[in-house]
Amino acid sequence: MLGLVVSGEATNRAEIARRSGLARSTVGQQVDHLVGTGILQEVESRRSVRGRPPRVLTISPQAGTVVVADVDTTASHVAIADLTRRLIAQSTVDIRIDAGPQAVLDAVTERLRELLEKHHRDPDRVREVVIGLPGPVDFQQGCAVQPTGMPGWDGYPVADHLRTRFRAPAVVDNDVNLMALGEAVQGGAETPLLCIKISTGIGSGLITAAGQVYRGADGAAGDIGHIRAVGGGSVLCVCGNVGCVGAIASHRAVLRGLGIPESTDDDLLYGTRVLAERIANSDPTALHAVRQAATEIGEVVAMLVHMFNPRSVILAGPLSELRDDLVSAVRAAVYQRALPLATRKLTITATQLKGSSGLHGGIALATQDIFGPAGIARLLADAPEAGV
Repeated sequence: MLGLVVSGEATNRAEIARRSGLARSTVGQQVDHLVGTGILQEVESRRSVRGRPPRVLTISPQAGTVVVADVDTTASHVAIADLTRRLIAQSTVDIRIDAGPQAVLDAVTERLRELLEKHHRDPDRVREVVIGLPGPVDFQQGCAVQPTGMPGWDGYPVADHLRTRFRAPAVVDNDVNLMALGEAVQGGAETPLLCIKISTGIGSGLITAAGQVYRGADGAAGDIGHIRAVGGGSVLCVCGNVGCVGAIASHRAVLRGLGIPESTDDDLLYGTRVLAERIANSDPTALHAVRQAATEIGEVVAMLVHMFNPRSVILAGPLSELRDDLVSAVRAAVYQRALPLATRKLTITATQLKGSSGLHGGIALATQDIFGPAGIARLLADAPEAGV
């Protein structure tokens, strides 16, 4: 019955009885129980009707909380939401990822607990924790696998760490997978969807037509920054190979080519701010660098368009927010290289969710788990223990 309400297949007691085949008396008893435990709420419909407004069943905003963290190289974004996917609060933790997993995860945990307390959310009713990491992730084991630029993270039990801190199930995923899911669920982009994050490196996330994240056999799907670029030459990449597209076309590579420091002691986003100013002022050297990077990225995206035939390509990361130069150049390269069949209904745009797509994707992933068969069973089993 709870599954029928969550899916939207039934919004009142009569519909539940009709779709489940259960007696109305049985449905009434069980609905009363779910309302009494605080998992469901029964409210008057806002639809304009004659007479007494009908009562509808929905998930209660007090049924529990999901906590989400989107870890990046210079900072982590965190958020809490209720089980209806309503974002309650979000914040930023200024800590570099090279501080190591314990320091980052402790700082993230502390900020999330502060948000829970500030917004009067019971920490014992955290239903799931989701964290995105900027590197390859073993989704089943809940840890990063041989990530570059993340000392100490390889194999570190991130999921176990968070599970212990919050006493709730914990999920670890690649950050761009969560961004892609957020663009599909919250941004309303059509699927199949390909999200490209252009930041310190370059990564991608793929959402299938069925709305599922495609992670590959070992969680390495989407690590496109190490595909050899057309103009890569002998530029050394952090992975040890030469000519990777991430080494010549990432945000970090563009800054390095322009001689702009990525960060300073006082400003972790110094490079992002300076480049944005130069682009806004139409600095020709900066414009050329961004367009050249976009062309290299566009060559890779064109290959991915042929491989996956997405309906939407979403560009995210600092470079995607610089006027329309990046998007236009990527779009031009894709339409020039890809065949008409693959591009006739394709849309290529910059993200409309800015830096929040990963958080929204984490919230969506958490609620998918919570309202899956195993999650519903856990939710019902935990309700009496939570004193609801």
